Amino acid sequence: MIFLVVLLALIIDKLTDWRRVVQDDGPWLRLRQRVEGRADLASRPWLGLMLLVLLPVLLLAVLLAALEPLAYGWLSLPLHLLVLLYCLGRGHGKRELGPFRDAWRRGDHEAAALVGQRDLGLSADDAPGLLRAVEAQLLWRSHEGFFAVIFWYVLLGPVAALAYRLLALTVELAESQAIRERAGQLKHAFDWLPVRVLLASFGLVGNFVAANRAMLNDLLHWSIPARQLLADVGPAAADLEEPCAGDQGIARLDALAALLVRTRMLWYAAIALWVLFL
Repeated sequence: MIFLVVLLALIIDKLTDWRRVVQDDGPWLRLRQRVEGRADLASRPWLGLMLLVLLPVLLLAVLLAALEPLAYGWLSLPLHLLVLLYCLGRGHGKRELGPFRDAWRRGDHEAAALVGQRDLGLSADDAPGLLRAVEAQLLWRSHEGFFAVIFWYVLLGPVAALAYRLLALTVELAESQAIRERAGQLKHAFDWLPVRVLLASFGLVGNFVAANRAMLNDLLHWSIPARQLLADVGPAAADLEEPCAGDQGIARLDALAALLVRTRMLWYAAIALWVLFL
């Protein structure tokens, strides 16, 4: 059922707008407001984080436990599908990159900087730095919005996938700095293994030698942020040169996008083999 759920989620994501409907964070945001509004939780951020993440995860686990014994588990398939769709990344990367790509292709770096700050929340001291920041965000959003979610769903099921998404939402949206910091610590632990599997996948579908050279020294370091590893290894695996202007700069983004597509295909094949032989 795992491969079927992943396949259905990808088809729905590509062909419909249902993901935007499913990804309604309103109930969780209201829970966050109530938790952060309680004075007695201000000095106990771990408890607040448990209410924001562990409580919804436990409710999902109870619901799954009630559905799994019925109809050989097929009644739980819609719930698996809804949870996986909810856990995928927010927004549409291609649409959001469109204005930046247009400005960069024209060679209007000032407009590209304004668009990058407005649409992507990025800023840099110079044009090459801005392009590197866009590349890093493209890689990070692909990891956080797809690869890490699929990794934890396939490995541990929808409960782990939901925990990862709620941690990501807490890091991004929580107003309490203490809660954000603790959510970031847990999310770093959740990111550690899938990002390294993703980097190994880059090596298999890209420049193997360059990717291994870029990640070898930091591969097992616990403290290296996942975002930094992706920014260092992704361009090397895509065999990119130094950032450049105009169409050549856009070609860098296209090369990274192609690398991510090839990696997705590799993961689909790996998931299918995982399901067949286990």
